Amino acid sequence: MAKAIKNVHKIAVTEEQKRKDDLREVEDALIKNKDAILQTMDIMSHMQDKGILSLLNGLFGQGDKVLEIAVKAMDKPENTNTLKNLLLLSGSLGMINVQQLEPFLLKLNSGIARMAEFKDTEEKTGYFDIVRSLKDPDINKSITILLQFLKGMGQDTQHYEKTNQDTQKQRINQSENKTLE
Repeated sequence: MAKAIKNVHKIAVTEEQKRKDDLREVEDALIKNKDAILQTMDIMSHMQDKGILSLLNGLFGQGDKVLEIAVKAMDKPENTNTLKNLLLLSGSLGMINVQQLEPFLLKLNSGIARMAEFKDTEEKTGYFDIVRSLKDPDINKSITILLQFLKGMGQDTQHYEKTNQDTQKQRINQSENKTLE
């Protein structure tokens, strides 16, 4: 029969061996993440060139003072309302169908460019010129689009609204906020 083992000796790892193992582990991680590390270094270099790192260093160095100023600024009623409006606006932006909006924005840009070319003219437009311009297919199409836009704006969208305050309550709240100041 075999004898029972009474003494277990742990293999002692020297500090030097532990350091070599740790260094090897870090080296392996660096090699594995080489591309990410190089990109991060590039970003840091750009941040240093633009002075952003100095700004962040100062911000963190004076963090308590900066935080106190930010909290005092956010405590004002108009800033609170601004934050509420930004949150509501960002939620509303998520509802916009950008694919439907893109053609409209391209047409809007085209109209603005044309208006910029025409801005310094002494030419006057009369009533008959307006009526005659309705025969122009581009103008007719634009007017049709505008009429459809206005018709869509006139539709009842109350069931889509996220805020349940009516405008009268909003006016009362705004006037109360002004009197508190």
